[in-house]
Amino acid sequence: MPRLTISLSARTHRALKEASARQGRSMGAIIEESLELRGVRPISTAREIVARARGRTELTADDAMALAVRETALHREGR
Repeated sequence: MPRLTISLSARTHRALKEASARQGRSMGAIIEESLELRGVRPISTAREIVARARGRTELTADDAMALAVRETALHREGR
């Protein structure tokens, strides 16, 4: 698994460490989950979503991609 070094404020690091202890999870697991919730995913994930959408509808590839982009934006906005 690749490793990454990040800089956090002391306050954020303390909060992350406390959340990790409370939840019984690693700080890395919490960070990874947070990134995924913010939509940080490889492009292959978007392609898989589009492929599934196209398999269930008559949308063109462009229409399916536009729909996926709109839905992703709405999800990120919390709608």
